[in-house]
Amino acid sequence: MTRVERVSFVSRIGGATRRSMEAIGRAARFVRETVRAVPDTATWWPHASMHARVLGVDSIPIGIFIALFTGIVLAMLADYSVGDLVPSYFVGTLVQKTITMELAPVLTGLALAGRVGANIAAEIGTMKVTEQVDALETLAYDPYAYLVVPRVLAGTLMFPIVVAAAMIVGVVSGWLAALWLIDVSTAQFFKGVRLFFTEFDVRYGLVKSASFGTAVSLIGCYAGLNAKGGAQGVGGAATRAVVISAVMILVLDAFWALVWLTGRTLQ
Repeated sequence: MTRVERVSFVSRIGGATRRSMEAIGRAARFVRETVRAVPDTATWWPHASMHARVLGVDSIPIGIFIALFTGIVLAMLADYSVGDLVPSYFVGTLVQKTITMELAPVLTGLALAGRVGANIAAEIGTMKVTEQVDALETLAYDPYAYLVVPRVLAGTLMFPIVVAAAMIVGVVSGWLAALWLIDVSTAQFFKGVRLFFTEFDVRYGLVKSASFGTAVSLIGCYAGLNAKGGAQGVGGAATRAVVISAVMILVLDAFWALVWLTGRTLQ
């Protein structure tokens, strides 16, 4: 490698590092401004219920639809995998544990990353490229309090509600599949559900889903406020919001497992 090539290589590494640090700095500043805007309730409170309906209530059918088929598949897989090795009531145990602790929060979160994250990024991105965000500042409105805070709070509060509905539907659909398709009685199925059920199972899933809601809504708002270049820029912002949100959901899923499940295992 010649001296020029070495200099060019180091320059590229330095440029990539600088851009990464700048991105981290912008994201940190965005989070700081969002937190700072929370006390401005007069600005965000009138819009909170509308965003809760759009981001949460309107998303419940998606969570129910996903959980409906997930519960059926889990019951069939449980019977196929261990049906001859363990008592039949373990089908209920496996369905309950996997639905409440993992699949309902993660699958619903990934689906809502596409619906909620893209919706937020496209809406705010359109306002950004058409200079409506600048108009808010001209009218003495804080864009973070007006645009970001109500969406983030709605996402944080409503994701657990959507996931709770998905948990119930997933367990019920697993029970119906066990009853009709693999000949596990109602008493056997719910014996398995009750046998190893703890309040921690539900709390774990709901806390994870709340963190997913915070991440998805924050990322959507950040992508929208940084959109540039007209319609193409808005589309790019929506795509980035969905991809980054999906990755962040998986990262947070691993984080909560390391924080909570490792500690409980060692106890």
